[in-house]
Amino acid sequence: MLKDKKKNRIIFIDLMRAFAVLMMVQGHTVDTLLADSYRTFDSPLFSFWFFMRGLTAPIFLFSSGTVFSYLFRMHNLPFKENPRAKKGLKRFLLLVGLAYFLRYPTPYIFDFSNVTDVQWQTFFSVDVLHLIGFGILFLIGLLYISERFNVRDSITFSAAAFVAFSLYPVFSKIEWIKFLPLPLAGYFYQGTGSLFPLIPWVGFMFAGAVLGTYLAHHKDVFTTRRFSLNLMYFGLMFIAISLIGNALELAIYQQSDFWTTSPNLILFRLGIVLLLNSGMSYLAIRLTKVPPIVFHIGRNTLPIYVVHLIILYGSAWTLGLWSIFAKSFSVWSTIGAAILMITLMVSMVQGFQIVKVRIKKRETDSGNMQVQ
Repeated sequence: MLKDKKKNRIIFIDLMRAFAVLMMVQGHTVDTLLADSYRTFDSPLFSFWFFMRGLTAPIFLFSSGTVFSYLFRMHNLPFKENPRAKKGLKRFLLLVGLAYFLRYPTPYIFDFSNVTDVQWQTFFSVDVLHLIGFGILFLIGLLYISERFNVRDSITFSAAAFVAFSLYPVFSKIEWIKFLPLPLAGYFYQGTGSLFPLIPWVGFMFAGAVLGTYLAHHKDVFTTRRFSLNLMYFGLMFIAISLIGNALELAIYQQSDFWTTSPNLILFRLGIVLLLNSGMSYLAIRLTKVPPIVFHIGRNTLPIYVVHLIILYGSAWTLGLWSIFAKSFSVWSTIGAAILMITLMVSMVQGFQIVKVRIKKRETDSGNMQVQ
């Protein structure tokens, strides 16, 4: 076990964040380049990749909720005095602003005369950055409600997650574009091209926030084997509930929506995410040394996400690999490209650290010279 328990906690959180963002990088790369002829569920390799890709967003969102609520409650200050509230609002604006920037429909900032309806729809579709941004905003509101009405954070977050997950079967069947303008409709369902509408995906952030606030309120609990086992038990419980629910759905309705709009799939994915957290927390206990690059990846998820998306899909000002090689690679070429993309992202993060070290050294040397 590591001597520095606070450092061990950072390891546990950063391991999950690093794993989540690298999973997302490879998932986007493979989806961009792999030819349609290889996308068959008769292939065990593709079936496994497709299953794991369905877990990427839940892992990423769960980790984001864990980190935010953990850091917020670590300050142990009243809401109005907590610096994380203001930082969270700034983060919300940054993430949502970046999300719209990445999908900007024209290279001319103020000239929209040539923008097509399809481009407008793409611009207003909701992606994971929108989702995390608004998720942080909602978490700030829920933290305020918890403090204002003296309710435990875990109860507030759990209730919010339950509502978000439960509303999914209803929200997914409503044609929101008939009631709301395009910029708003995309936040509620996938009908306008959104990949991650708020319902049900924000529920994973709320679920992660339950774990984050638990870690903040229970010092050093993460260093125990029992903590890892408890996460495993909860994960297995959610998986069992999802499978039982699916069996009941089959028995009652003679059909299953497990892989589409069923809440059972949400519970199943949440169970898998908890099992992964269990494994990471246990690994953090057992490790005596972790390469620094793991921490750096976990703390630089945003630049990794933005840069790899621009490389793959381009922007209003640049071409991406999609426009040149979209779904044209063989299996081995795609695997090689995914490894190359991950290597490039890791190298970029390592380059950030080298620059930071040099700047810090230069500032230190300058300060020493002034003292002399």
